Parts: sequence; C-alpha cells; structure tokens
Amino acid sequence: MVSLDSDADGIVTLRFAPPYADDDERAYLDALAELGRREEPFLLLTVFGGGRKLSQAGEREQAIWFKRTRAQFGALCGACAIVRPGATEAMADVFRRLWPFPISLETDEAAARAFLLKHRRAA
Repeated sequence: MVSLDSDADGIVTLRFAPPYADDDERAYLDALAELGRREEPFLLLTVFGGGRKLSQAGEREQAIWFKRTRAQFGALCGACAIVRPGATEAMADVFRRLWPFPISLETDEAAARAFLLKHRRAA
C-alpha cells in the first residue's frame, strides 16, 4: 500500500507499507513525482514497511527523480523523518548527503512527528 497525505501541520506523509500490492512500485514513483510538483514548504514523514524493494528500473527512476528535483525539494522541505524497520544510521547518512535539510531516523510515527514539528517554519 502506498499513500501520500498532507495534514494541517504541514506534514506530508509518504507511506509504503503492508499490505503490499502489485502496483505499489508505480504508486510509490508516482507519489515521488507528486512530491516533486509541490510548490509550498512542507515537512516529510516517510513510513516504510521494509518488506519491498524497487526493481532495477524503479531504482533508476527514483535516482532520476532525486537529481531532477534536488534543488526545489531541498528548498521546500524543512525536514524529513524516516520510520523504517531495520533502518540504520548509515542509511540515514546517505540521505543526509543527498539533501540539505535535517533528517532523522525514528522508531515510530509519534517520535517522527515530534522531530518534524520542531522544524516547522513560522508562518
């Protein structure tokens, strides 16, 4: 299951978690494209179930998206919290090298939201 939702706190949640479906990879890549079209500041909460990997073509499309949207995404995203089973600081460090905003690896969504709210931009 892939979903992309926004809330009143300016948090955009990208969820890629069970139950998995055959079209999840396409839905995930479409969600990235939608994120790349955003024009207003936001905070990003990513929740990954850890049970699915992208195909080689999906990895390539994701890498192209990272390169294409890096400047705008970096300017608009105030922080990112990653919730993912088995995630390591080494994985978070990869994202820290890609993006200019604060990134935190969290064990649950409540901790992730707390991290993000500390980085909310004043209106």
